[in-house]
Amino acid sequence: MTDRPNDRPKTALRVAALFAALAFGIGLGAAAFAMLEDGTTTVVRQVTVEGSEPVAQSGLAATEIYDRAVNAVVEISAGGGAGRAQGSGFVFDERGHIVTNQHVVAGATTISVRFANGVERDAELVGTDASTDLAVIRVDAPASLLKPLRLADSSAVDVGDTVFALGSPFGLEGTLTSGIVSALQREITAPNNFTIRDTIQTDAPINHGNSGGPLLDDRGSVIGVNAQIESESGGSDGVGFAIPSNTVRSIVRQLIATGEVRHAYLGVRMVQVEDGVAITEVVSGSPAARAGLRSATGSRLQDAQEIPTGGDIVVEFAGQAVTSPTALQSAVDAKQPGETVSITVLRDGSRRTVDVTLGVRP
Repeated sequence: MTDRPNDRPKTALRVAALFAALAFGIGLGAAAFAMLEDGTTTVVRQVTVEGSEPVAQSGLAATEIYDRAVNAVVEISAGGGAGRAQGSGFVFDERGHIVTNQHVVAGATTISVRFANGVERDAELVGTDASTDLAVIRVDAPASLLKPLRLADSSAVDVGDTVFALGSPFGLEGTLTSGIVSALQREITAPNNFTIRDTIQTDAPINHGNSGGPLLDDRGSVIGVNAQIESESGGSDGVGFAIPSNTVRSIVRQLIATGEVRHAYLGVRMVQVEDGVAITEVVSGSPAARAGLRSATGSRLQDAQEIPTGGDIVVEFAGQAVTSPTALQSAVDAKQPGETVSITVLRDGSRRTVDVTLGVRP
């Protein structure tokens, strides 16, 4: 990514690290529980199906989607330090690879998975990518337990499409909820504070413990990995975000192949202006700094907004027009570390082109 995001309001966004049902260091059990009037405690451990109304005629009923997908979805328990984290995941292939969120297994020294039939297996960490909040773990299990889910093409998803979230909110494994795609190309903050700009927003109820579970379309295929909620209360307010399946496909294949993902890196903060993208900060020691790109030195008011002045305005990247920070970041993401690209900027009213050798995102 080419920029680091500004901090979002803490009361509004429950970032990914808070999304697991039990964060490391919190000594609570994975099962949800309720206090009865007489003071006794009932432990709840059951399969819950919500929103099971039929989907559009071209799709499957919720019960059919549940039956197709439930055996591929697992509950993940990750231990490290003074506590455990609980989340969800799904079987990616018949070799035992399971996809989940990076924040579910971050810092874990032990990982175990529980399948829908109650069988538990220890898992090993294959690799993680904090920039996309994705991780792959692997279990040694018989073929009867490894029923992969199919990844759909997330670029074909439209606002209003019916979707289903399947996972283990509050430790209640096998919970299915339904909703629609509320918006596309939403921005959320990754665990390493970079921006994930292409997430799917849904109103399907998602709660603590759904992290890493699949967001399914009306054919039962994965269109995203549930990652975050935005909430004032900490519970589901109908605003959830999933990492799109096309990103999942690319990142997971790299993690399985090498155990890591290398993202191209420019190293600037930026804002949109009329002519292109104004650089507001150049990260010290970054490829942008080494290439001599300049950050703003001041600002001026225009229509009640501060416009950066005195620095470079990026108008082209590798020969393509740059119209927004998202466009520039997407262009950088499409490159590989070590590639040299030309960047055209407006500096002191004149156009000039600078060659930049992209680095590896820290």
